[in-house]
Amino acid sequence: MRRVNGTALIIAALVATLGAIAFPVWSYADRSGTGQANLAAGSVATRWGPLSAADRDLLVKVRLAGLWEIPAGQQAVERAPTEAVKEAGDHLIVGHTDLDQRARTVAAQLGVELPNQPTAQQQGWLKELTEASGETYQRKFANLLRAAHGKVFAVVAQIRDSTRNSLIRQLATDANQTVLDHITMLEATGLVDFDGIANGSASTATASPTGPPAPSGGTPPEPSPAGPSGEVSTTSRPSPAPPGRVATDRPEPQM
Repeated sequence: MRRVNGTALIIAALVATLGAIAFPVWSYADRSGTGQANLAAGSVATRWGPLSAADRDLLVKVRLAGLWEIPAGQQAVERAPTEAVKEAGDHLIVGHTDLDQRARTVAAQLGVELPNQPTAQQQGWLKELTEASGETYQRKFANLLRAAHGKVFAVVAQIRDSTRNSLIRQLATDANQTVLDHITMLEATGLVDFDGIANGSASTATASPTGPPAPSGGTPPEPSPAGPSGEVSTTSRPSPAPPGRVATDRPEPQM
């Protein structure tokens, strides 16, 4: 019995020792999977600041957007029966031609390879548009393009917020302006299915909704206007563009 107990104690001691050795190794490996570690692992140094994997992904996404949205815009200008859809197509052509040039310039400076063909999904969208006609075509155009812009809008904002690379930061600023302009023009067609967009977003959401309670039907108290206290001299002015329009005039990029 004493031998058995002694053996058991030795085994227990060995297990405890191995656990003590393994724990720091496991903890270190676990830390290597954190966001900060992944950011460092996917980043390369450039003269304009670190270039992350997410930065490079934005470059590719901007390029891919132009590769399918420019032909989609041209198709709308040539085929759409209404001026609103033609005008939206015109904005797609102009905006993405300009943005593509900026993306290619930045990619060349950073040494990032860009694709020359749209993705299979994007080619499928173009095929859908080509095969449609009349009102069906217009609705497909407005909703396919609006959904695509809505998804990339969130990506552009995230990169604009977090990138440490000045070239990517400028490209994200330009892309933000272009994407918002195109969203505005697509919605101006009156064909966008906002219920479909909201339901699509809700289907992928995981967090509970937050915000003030739903309206009770009564008139809520009027909030006080926000503004500076006292007399303050200011020089800046709000955007001169009329409501519902986004100014697309941009200076040439300073590289």
